[in-house]
Amino acid sequence: MWHKWKEKFMCKFSKYIKYLQGIDHTIPMVNPNLPRRPTICYRPIQPADLEILEQIHTDLFPIRYESEFFQNVVNGQDIVSWAAVDRSRPNGQSDELIGFVTARIVLARESEIGDLLNYDPSKPDQTLVYILTLGVVESFRNLGIASALIREVIKYASSIPTCRAVYLHVISYNNPAILLYKKMSFKCVRRLQGFYLIDGQHYDSYLFVYYVNGGRSPCSPLELVTATLNHMRNGLKLVFGRLRKNEDRKLVSKWSKCKESHCLISTTQSRKNLTAECTGYECV
Repeated sequence: MWHKWKEKFMCKFSKYIKYLQGIDHTIPMVNPNLPRRPTICYRPIQPADLEILEQIHTDLFPIRYESEFFQNVVNGQDIVSWAAVDRSRPNGQSDELIGFVTARIVLARESEIGDLLNYDPSKPDQTLVYILTLGVVESFRNLGIASALIREVIKYASSIPTCRAVYLHVISYNNPAILLYKKMSFKCVRRLQGFYLIDGQHYDSYLFVYYVNGGRSPCSPLELVTATLNHMRNGLKLVFGRLRKNEDRKLVSKWSKCKESHCLISTTQSRKNLTAECTGYECV
């Protein structure tokens, strides 16, 4: 009995570890608002998803997207995408969208966050991944689907050697989205005044960034001040080091002259004088 339970436990544990590592995305998930346990899978958005994709965007977002946008998404034209589907749904709806994320690759030098990146401008091929839209059907929320979709984007961006970051905009009143991105280690780097215009009213936007492949922000003000002070300290050490050498040379020269004129100078006293003169330099 013990061996059977142990095998069953290890099987479930192994499957869970694979899920966390992104190997297996078909684990049944639990939501108390659903009458059953869904089995979520992830795949690229396809042309057959066009109608439901448009419908979900209309239901979730206050912004209206052009039909060209949806055509580009389902056909993979300049846009990469991932769909979340529930393979356990009955009545032939097992491959219908319940969540999605869309993104686009942009050149770092042409992006709006070029000034927020510490990248080499001599390499014009450096890129970023910009998340365009992200959404989950209401009845399938709180299952970790949005987080899984974001991880797919991060994994994709990390696989591009020239990519330095993933970034996106969030409207200022969307607190659940803001908390989600902060939880996933995105950095809020800027607030854009009046970024969105919805029904004649302007709303602010937060700009979030997730760095990949060694990408990072420029030095913060504190880092800049620290680097400047270290540079000044090293410069002072170099100057005082040269002054010390000059003083040593003068003492040697003076001792030599006194010896020629039969002046008796104590070697011990000379060392004391040398130490006294150099103490000021050593304390800097």
